[in-house]
Amino acid sequence: MGAASQSALFALAGSVIGALGGIVTTWLTMFAQERSHQQERVMSRRESLYGEFIDEATRVFSDALTHKLDEASKLARLYGLLSKLRLFAPAGVLCDAEATVHRVIQTYAMPELDSQILITAQHGGNLDVLKTFSEACRKDLIA
Repeated sequence: MGAASQSALFALAGSVIGALGGIVTTWLTMFAQERSHQQERVMSRRESLYGEFIDEATRVFSDALTHKLDEASKLARLYGLLSKLRLFAPAGVLCDAEATVHRVIQTYAMPELDSQILITAQHGGNLDVLKTFSEACRKDLIA
């Protein structure tokens, strides 16, 4: 193999290595971007689910304060959202969601409250059944 052939071979090898470096860099960049977008989608899904659970738990809890549980179907959507949380939420958030549902059911078992008792309970902080759940959600979404 002559000097000219070696030079041509080395030049070709350098070009191939340079091209492969560019391809690998582009692939790694696209992989990192896709991973970032996936994380954003996961967090967006969780945020939406957390919001739905808060809305439904609030609705059912307000009903529980002034009514007895006359139809178990009132809890169906809340239990459905709890099951969705089991699919996507971390253990800490799930534990607080289950505690919230338990508290709502306990509230249905209590005597119905009139407005004066509700005002007194609010001052004692007893009506904020979603506080620990929403704090756990915030920690999860920030992390």
